Amino acid sequence: MSDSHSLKKSGLCLEKQNWRQAEAILADNPVVVFPLGAAAKEHGPHLPLNTDAITANWLAEQTRLRLPVVIAPIINASFYPAFVEYPGSINLQADTARDIFIDSCQSLATFGAKRFYVLNNGLSTERPLSMAREVLSGDDIQFEYLKLANVFDRLPAGRFKQTYGSHADEHETSLLLHIAPEVVDMSKAVDDGYEGEGLLSRTPGKGVYSASGVYGQATLATAQKGKLVADLLVDTVLADIKRLFSLSF
Repeated sequence: MSDSHSLKKSGLCLEKQNWRQAEAILADNPVVVFPLGAAAKEHGPHLPLNTDAITANWLAEQTRLRLPVVIAPIINASFYPAFVEYPGSINLQADTARDIFIDSCQSLATFGAKRFYVLNNGLSTERPLSMAREVLSGDDIQFEYLKLANVFDRLPAGRFKQTYGSHADEHETSLLLHIAPEVVDMSKAVDDGYEGEGLLSRTPGKGVYSASGVYGQATLATAQKGKLVADLLVDTVLADIKRLFSLSF
């Protein structure tokens, strides 16, 4: 890639540029997209620990192919307090997770980037993201992120059958069956987490009891349902980012 590259129809990955190329790219105040997805967080016995990272990287590539954005390196650890009882899961304190976003955005804003979007595919992560947004707004930095509720609220009625759940469940397992079927072992999928309230727990009577780490009905997942989730994820992200493109400083 030459130093004269311009973002037009598709985007690029920041980590593949040299610093002189990065200087020219950031000076144009592009929309910078951070994939956010845990590389080490339990997802039941049928999905790998890096399920969120797989999803975030997939969504980043779908975005890069469709919009002239700059894809930043993935942030692969964050605030996941619900999974600390399950081996392999890495959880950051909310303030630590917040500061990763603040420091990353401020580093790039020094050279001209003022618009940022996070491909968030978690629920607990919205807390540090909201905290970071408040701080960054004081620096005239626009910081937005994907809210999963905006996706799930638009899913077709009647297509998904589970009556509860939000983790390694029918929705998430279906998505992985569509975007990365090679990592899914449906022979180990279970329905779990139907007792209790609070955080997931491997201890009966404490929080939401789930011996498997699943919260929902993973056995109902299919690749066809996953395509519905995937299409809505992409559509929501594209609409969010297009609004950022309309902003100027």
